[in-house]
Amino acid sequence: MNPPAGVTPEQQRKNLDLLGSLNAIHKQRHPDHDELDARIQSYELAFRMQTEMPGVVDLSKEPVSTLELYGVGDPNPEVDAIAKRCLLARRMVEAGVRFVQVIVGGWDSHDYIENAHGTRITAIDMPMAGLMKDLKRTGLLEETLVVWAGEFGRSPDNGLRGGGKAWGRDHNAKAMPLWLAGGDAPRGRIVGATDEVGDSAVEVVHPIKDFHVTLLHLLGLDDARLTYFALGRDKQLSQTGGELVRELVA
Repeated sequence: MNPPAGVTPEQQRKNLDLLGSLNAIHKQRHPDHDELDARIQSYELAFRMQTEMPGVVDLSKEPVSTLELYGVGDPNPEVDAIAKRCLLARRMVEAGVRFVQVIVGGWDSHDYIENAHGTRITAIDMPMAGLMKDLKRTGLLEETLVVWAGEFGRSPDNGLRGGGKAWGRDHNAKAMPLWLAGGDAPRGRIVGATDEVGDSAVEVVHPIKDFHVTLLHLLGLDDARLTYFALGRDKQLSQTGGELVRELVA
């Protein structure tokens, strides 16, 4: 976020203004180049991010009570790291960032899954709860849709892997847990169920594209109308179109 040594924000602004004037001349000569508009906007967006974000990512002004709520400074470095990410997410939402993704890795465990996933759950429990409480406390939860999900579920089998004694589970595309909070998502509702061993979805069964369509709906967007012309045809964000999961609409 910081420019090279000796380069001031004023110098950067003058450089961008000069570049913008040259691009404007080029645009007059080639008015059909839509990519040029996108490039100009990208430069401006990068400059605004560079000038705004240092204040957004500065946690030093947060009260101690808020830091403790998330787990910032926790003796467990995993908790501390995730807590800072979650707190930054709230600060970004406050600053007007429209899409924020908090990534917590380490879930792709095939061996010793109880210990591996148990460690991840312990590390993320306090920061995530802190984020939800903070969003609710500040009123941001009413206008923020929180989506908690992974890439896939885990199979219920306990197969030996690698010829050793480590018990593991495989990737499972037939069932996975996720939850929504805030925005227009329904409160206190459990939607769908798996079979008795958690292998396959058996109630309210939908492909992932239907979930994407539903997320767009909860954000006030219609997947059928939000299309982009590319490679000779209109394309939807759901790729091939999907249907609304009615049970997820309040």
